[in-house]
Amino acid sequence: MANAYKVLVIDDEESILRLLQHELSTEERIVDTAPSAAIGLEKFSKGHYDVVVSDIRLPDGDGLDMLVQFKTAYPDIEVVLITGHGNIDNAVEAMRIGAYDYLTKPFHLDRVELVIERAYQRVCLQRENRSFRHSNQTVAASSKLVGNSAPIKQIKYLIGRVAPTDVAVLITGESGVGKDVVAHTIQEQSERNERPFIVKNCATLQKELMRSELFGHTRGSFTGATDNRDGLMTYADTGTLFLDEIGELPLEVQGGLLRVLEAKMYRRMGEKNERHVDIRFLFATSRNLAEEVEAGRFNEALYHRINVFNISVPPLCERKEDIPLLVEHFLGRMSIAMRRERLTITDKAVQCLTNYDWPGNIRELRNVLERSIILAEGGVITNQALPRELVEHAADQGGTVFSLEELEREHIQRALQFYDGNRLQAAKALGIGRKTLYRKIEKFGLG
Repeated sequence: MANAYKVLVIDDEESILRLLQHELSTEERIVDTAPSAAIGLEKFSKGHYDVVVSDIRLPDGDGLDMLVQFKTAYPDIEVVLITGHGNIDNAVEAMRIGAYDYLTKPFHLDRVELVIERAYQRVCLQRENRSFRHSNQTVAASSKLVGNSAPIKQIKYLIGRVAPTDVAVLITGESGVGKDVVAHTIQEQSERNERPFIVKNCATLQKELMRSELFGHTRGSFTGATDNRDGLMTYADTGTLFLDEIGELPLEVQGGLLRVLEAKMYRRMGEKNERHVDIRFLFATSRNLAEEVEAGRFNEALYHRINVFNISVPPLCERKEDIPLLVEHFLGRMSIAMRRERLTITDKAVQCLTNYDWPGNIRELRNVLERSIILAEGGVITNQALPRELVEHAADQGGTVFSLEELEREHIQRALQFYDGNRLQAAKALGIGRKTLYRKIEKFGLG
């Protein structure tokens, strides 16, 4: 029962407690009980509950006061109150101050179960939305469209024009060029920037559950669907949904997405009625979707619908003048993240980075800089802290020419690092004597 959610029922009628605990306890739901306000508060403080069901009138406490305490301690739980027919006004007041719903005595068991289930679904939605917001704030904090090259200036111009609209945007480019940064920048400049911004990489979706993750499902709609679940469409309602690597979406799911784009309607799996949503869509892909359409792997109608406004992000090798700015940007953020003092980088090392073609684009540049920060000595990144292939490539290209002495120093340093400072093993690997290695360590200041 590791994935079961917990319900706490507080009522002074023992028969109600026994009934609800016996009839509502399942593999997916744990029902705990308390016969008084004092015991209920004690249990609540010790155990984590998702839903609380409490009588408004208890011999030793007031349900409305307890509601405030519960919601103050854990704002994302839901509280359902039980009331007699004569206390409807109190129940309405409870709804106003934060109760999810109320039940009137005598109540039907099916009604109680339905209300509890719906209350738990809201709890899940609130927690997932908070998780999405936290994730997106983290990404946004580290994402910035950096550069003054002509391609980046054009992208910034296009973002400025399209961001305030609700038009779907397709962001294209090689893997690692920063398509996600473009999407976040559009969101930040849009009129929906205070509303949910949901990000999902279609390549990470399980194929058998992809339709459910996008649109949600009802209990029993497929094997393993033990409860009702909302999908990304629900979470993104009134906000923005960014689907990265849209080319990975299977054909059988693409029709449902097209329906949302054209009619703003979707249907959960197993549900007859359609639901209305108001979502602004952003898409990204490293594939050539026109070729995917020709090959029959992508819905042609969906392609034309998502390709209303295209922003193409060039590979890093086509905007090398932006590399020094990117280096400064990443070093500043990485130094903070790695709790290091702000590092500097030599002009020679920057030139070395600029001469490289970066097949992995900005992602590869970021990884190289992160490694270089670790190897930097004295707060300065030199060519010795860079991967050897970059240094050799720069020399081959006739850019920054490094002396044999510099390359020898780096080679020895790498050998010592590989063998954790064991000089005998390093000397054997380098093919030189131990005394020779000692002299060179002293000469290059590697001791």
